[in-house]
Amino acid sequence: MLKPNGTGVGRIIKAAKCSMQGFAASWKFESAFRQETVLALLSVPVAAWLATSVSQFALLVSVWCLVLVVELLNSAIESLTDRVSLERHELSGRAKDMGSAAVFVSLVIVALVWGAAIYERFF
Repeated sequence: MLKPNGTGVGRIIKAAKCSMQGFAASWKFESAFRQETVLALLSVPVAAWLATSVSQFALLVSVWCLVLVVELLNSAIESLTDRVSLERHELSGRAKDMGSAAVFVSLVIVALVWGAAIYERFF
């Protein structure tokens, strides 16, 4: 059975290309993704200064990566919902609200992890 995206290294290259297209589309069309990406990048040197261990540094950076993952998924849900129909519908609104709630939860995780690191460093 032939796979439409190929196999082996060819499939990996095609998947990487699709991923780059996804990043580019998110950067171009999603202001929240741009803002969160800039915050994530700016947080790396702060995390390096704040962290008391390599593990803590990895955690501080990883929680921002989690935000970006959730934002990408939220943007995908919103795009697909708009593709299906732009008219107001209860289920479309619910899907978008749930995606937004997921982003909010990921940002709460950032606040908790960074708050704990700040507390450990200074108190």
